[in-house]
Amino acid sequence: MYQKICIIGLGYIGLPTAALLANKGFDVHGVDVVQNTVDIINRGEIHIVEPELDTFVKAAVNSKKLKASLTPIEADVFIIAVPTPFHEGFVPNIDYVLSATKSIAPYVKEGNIVILESTSPVGTTDKVEEVLKEEGVDTSKLYIAHCPERVLPGKIMRELVENDRIVGGTTTEATEKTVEFYKTFVEGEVLSTDAKTAEMAKLTENSFRDTNIAFANELSILCDKFDIDVWELIKLANRHPRVNILQPGAGVGGHCIAVDPWFIVHAGGDDAKMIRTAREVNTYKTEWAIEKIKNEALSFEAEHGRKAKVACMGLAFKPNIDDLRESPALYIARRLTDELENVACIEPNIPLDTKLTTQGSKRLDLIDYQDAVNKSDIIVFLVAHDEFKDLNKLDKISLDFCGVLN
Repeated sequence: MYQKICIIGLGYIGLPTAALLANKGFDVHGVDVVQNTVDIINRGEIHIVEPELDTFVKAAVNSKKLKASLTPIEADVFIIAVPTPFHEGFVPNIDYVLSATKSIAPYVKEGNIVILESTSPVGTTDKVEEVLKEEGVDTSKLYIAHCPERVLPGKIMRELVENDRIVGGTTTEATEKTVEFYKTFVEGEVLSTDAKTAEMAKLTENSFRDTNIAFANELSILCDKFDIDVWELIKLANRHPRVNILQPGAGVGGHCIAVDPWFIVHAGGDDAKMIRTAREVNTYKTEWAIEKIKNEALSFEAEHGRKAKVACMGLAFKPNIDDLRESPALYIARRLTDELENVACIEPNIPLDTKLTTQGSKRLDLIDYQDAVNKSDIIVFLVAHDEFKDLNKLDKISLDFCGVLN
């Protein structure tokens, strides 16, 4: 019934979804605004790091079931999977969603399904419908719904199929038609609700995790003050049958957990007290880590009479991926590069010749992690990449903000 799929946005969600659907037998037309991204995909290659994705994309392109382009085409199902960042002051930014909606307006026709997968503030799916109306589309003959992605980077290809999904349409019929579509490739349960509840569900999931991480991060700061090993403490506390403390880190990153709670705070105002506080705690943890590292560098200089060479181990927002979005590790590395003299940056999932700069326009010095260990005085573990797990016997000053040495 639904054979042609048009996916707008070929990033960390759009491309895996496109590749999966193409391998399931759908004819998939992927759209991205970056010509280089389109060219890479049409060669059967990938521009992001995600396990198994390269195999899926290569097979999809070789079978001619997946093609990338700069412009949409007519299809049976349109999926919008574009970024939803925020403006200054943590004001939600849905400009990409609205732009993507305008781009498909000339191509949608009666009976089409239009799905917003981008994590969005409550009411965004209704705005998609409004934009289509403004562009002259008779939305009464479309099925418009929100189905937020809920996958874990590093396990996307498996979780796209296995995880439960939430579908909320702007009408009951839209919900039913969209649920029917997802059931063709999702093995998990496909749950029905309305659009606003589906939008709020994704924001709630990520705010819940952000709040729990904030507890762990605050605990780590207190343990540092009390001279207690936070990793041992959490391990012991979690032996209680009803306690499950998460792991602290250098902050919280990624396009979801570090962003979505602000959508609730912006709309909820003073009633979103705990969610706002959790965001502030996690942001503060990153600043606290920077000061901790700078103080260690000053102590080294006082003792040795020279500037310390500092290695920042990891730049991605979580282990074993290349995703730098909202990464506290990258923020820390940029700040340290601007404020200290000898800083090396290590990210094994990104090519060494990648050009990354600081806010002060200095270029980050990306080097191999083994070279960094040999040449540096202070090793700062920011991301628990697998490559770093065998470095727990270093005869160096080590600051572990991610538990990789535990």
